[in-house]
Amino acid sequence: MHPDAFNAAVAAEAAALQEKFWEMHDIIFENQRDLSIESLFLYAKTIGLDLEHFKNDIQKDTLIAKVDQDFESGVRRGVNGTPSFFINRKKYDGDWEEDEFIEYLKSQLAGT
Repeated sequence: MHPDAFNAAVAAEAAALQEKFWEMHDIIFENQRDLSIESLFLYAKTIGLDLEHFKNDIQKDTLIAKVDQDFESGVRRGVNGTPSFFINRKKYDGDWEEDEFIEYLKSQLAGT
């Protein structure tokens, strides 16, 4: 797990409060190597967030609890990294090479 993943998740949820979740998601994804608090504020400014609201929102207990709950829910379901795919309620743990993944999907479709 990325050491700054939790803060990045809270930042994305705070951005959602200003209707900018996907913009924050995208900029975080594009800048995974730099997710420091300072950088998250820079990203917030870049996507046009109200920085005072953002500063207050990232400290809200409700957002922190939501991210904690989402994380715990994922762990209980076997998510141990991203991306994680569940197909027919089973976690796919195979190779991510295109051919193998497509063959797995086909086999699951054939079995339904």
